[in-house]
Amino acid sequence: MQAGDERLLAAFLRYLEGERQLSAHTLKNYQRDLERLDEQLQELGQAGWRALDERRLRRAVAQLHGNGLSGRSLARLLSAVRSFYRYLSREGEVTQNPALAVQAPKASRRLPQTLDVDQLGTLLDQRTDDPLEIRDLAMMELLYSSGLRVSELASLDLIDPDLRDGSLRVTGKGNKTREVPIGRKAIEALERWIKERNAIALLDESALFVGKQGRRLGVRAIEQRLKRQGEHVGVSGRVYPHRLRHSFASHMLESSADLRAVQELLGHADIATTQIYTHLDFQHLMEVYEHSHPRAKRKKEQ
Repeated sequence: MQAGDERLLAAFLRYLEGERQLSAHTLKNYQRDLERLDEQLQELGQAGWRALDERRLRRAVAQLHGNGLSGRSLARLLSAVRSFYRYLSREGEVTQNPALAVQAPKASRRLPQTLDVDQLGTLLDQRTDDPLEIRDLAMMELLYSSGLRVSELASLDLIDPDLRDGSLRVTGKGNKTREVPIGRKAIEALERWIKERNAIALLDESALFVGKQGRRLGVRAIEQRLKRQGEHVGVSGRVYPHRLRHSFASHMLESSADLRAVQELLGHADIATTQIYTHLDFQHLMEVYEHSHPRAKRKKEQ
């Protein structure tokens, strides 16, 4: 990468961190994708970000796809390029965005794994007097009750849930705050955990969920505890925070079919992200149909 191009990329990353307030993980993804594209453009004889046009970008994307980069990864890369050129245009460095008309090859869409109601009952209806297991149950109840991301769960403070009102203040992606309901079972689990928490947490610790050392529980530790709980009760497949979030969304849509409401509860900026759960719902309908419709059953048996 030429010095001038390095300067533009560094300024863009500072903008994402300072003005957009993106996480360090997201910043690394942007940097990796743009540097990967730059390497490919250099192989194709492309000189600099300012000279990039749609034709050369299409060639680079085709080459990356031929080298094994998936459609999903290319879609993310192109999204980074569009954001980069919007920034460059705003700064007066370029006059066009070469990525606007370039689409990534279609990626096969994997449906998220969910837990059915019986599996959730096995997981959540455990009886224990161990403080850390009481905490784990409260975390799982809250993930399923309110559809939280694991990062949102880890960042919760003791003051965020209002158990009398049955509501929870959540800070999601982009530092956006939303308010979500807490179900009765989750309230009961949280009340039980908070009694135990007061004997574990250090006096200056504000976190809702803490580890045995009294400090905030991190994302990795939460993932490990949920995996352990799933293995303990024998749930099929790995139990992880996003699987509980997927289950929340799928079950809400099966019962209500209100896509906009589920979008708000999940904190999705784009309803297209929420629409994947309509595929899950349709999959459920197909299973019911194939097991119930006489001629569908007959064909399947044959």
